[in-house]
Amino acid sequence: MTRSMTAFTRQETQGDWGSLIWEIRSVNHRYLEPHLRLPDSLRELEGSLREKLRISLSRGKVECTLRFVPETQQQTLSVDREYAAQLVAAAEELGQMISDRQPINPLEVLRWPGVLLESELDMDAVKKEALKLFNTALDDLAQGRGREGAELALLIAQRLDSIELVVIQVRGRLPEILQGQRNNLRNRLTELRAELDETRIEQEIALLAQKADVDEELDRLDTHVQEVRRVLQQKEPVGRRLDFLMQELNREANTLSSKSIVADTTQCAVELKVLIEQMREQIQNIE
Repeated sequence: MTRSMTAFTRQETQGDWGSLIWEIRSVNHRYLEPHLRLPDSLRELEGSLREKLRISLSRGKVECTLRFVPETQQQTLSVDREYAAQLVAAAEELGQMISDRQPINPLEVLRWPGVLLESELDMDAVKKEALKLFNTALDDLAQGRGREGAELALLIAQRLDSIELVVIQVRGRLPEILQGQRNNLRNRLTELRAELDETRIEQEIALLAQKADVDEELDRLDTHVQEVRRVLQQKEPVGRRLDFLMQELNREANTLSSKSIVADTTQCAVELKVLIEQMREQIQNIE
């Protein structure tokens, strides 16, 4: 299956510990370039996440953002009574040294670091769910890349059909073109009232036919078109291979253009270049 490098997915899950949201966005890139944005409390997952990306994807700039919202209603507050008693005793002892002392404010004691204890979340469960949700997000991303890749493959196949039609058109016109060139050569010689040396004329016509012989280029165009169709059916990433084939197709189109002896074949070569460029632009997004 042809896969695009462009896709987006958003996956969310909730539990007693709060909610997790993964957003993954990928665009075309020459290599695999992951960017991870994680909460500090889940930073240690980065190694595992990068490994999963490496296994699942081969190319593309991939931005992965994880949002974690703890469930505050599940958190309870408690006081470290022993520590608070030590603080109060220390304050009372210090207060005896002050003539005009103020009574101890309980809220001030609670603000002291370590006195007020918050119940800890089960971060192991959160990490497990984050990894599970990431796998779901990756699967959805792959499906999106596959759907867009199928559309790209269809667009490329349509242009391959057009290239084949152009090749057929050029093949069909070659005998007519050569005969026209033969007649033009004879007419020019007649207008110049030159002595018609049939041997010389045939030599010139043979030379002209040799220069205008594009059968080899047309055969290679057909071969490259069939190879592109074959590559599009492969399961592994094919973007680089397709890009190379576009270079080969363009080389044959350029040769065809250089051998053109009439406006019709020149126009066909131009049309081929346009079709090849359209395919090349689409292939830039293929993994």
